[in-house]
Amino acid sequence: MRVIAWLVEGTWPACVDAVRAHAPATADVALLHVSEPDVPGLAHGAFAGLLGRGHPERDPGNRLEDLGSASAARLLDAAAERLGGPCTRLERIGHAERQVVEAARGAGLLVLARDGDRARLGPHSLGPAGRFVVDHAPCPVLLVWPEPAPDVTTLPPPPPPA
Repeated sequence: MRVIAWLVEGTWPACVDAVRAHAPATADVALLHVSEPDVPGLAHGAFAGLLGRGHPERDPGNRLEDLGSASAARLLDAAAERLGGPCTRLERIGHAERQVVEAARGAGLLVLARDGDRARLGPHSLGPAGRFVVDHAPCPVLLVWPEPAPDVTTLPPPPPPA
């Protein structure tokens, strides 16, 4: 069985711990990190349009790409160490939610952490990216809280009687 763990800064330890706790010992584990291309692209555009005519070596977009790649590599290294077993490291660039759904094609399980309001139970505990992945994943999904789940007293009120 192939297990994909979508790793995001700040919540990745919970995903790795969930893989350790719930994936079969024989699972083919892939640790996935997705970098958004927007920030380096904006820097490239600003530099080219305003500052950088004739000096491509000073383009800050290149530096941002390098920093993003190094940060992703460090996160994947830390996650692999925490996992403590064999795994594949996947690093993708693009719209995170679409890259995650694509990576989950053919997987037996996708593990991800809540990416919204984590102070209370309810639908807002999933942000737009997490909601998209949960709604479109082509495999079973294990959705984890990055920290202990809020108390059930945080449930939204019931709908009014009809």
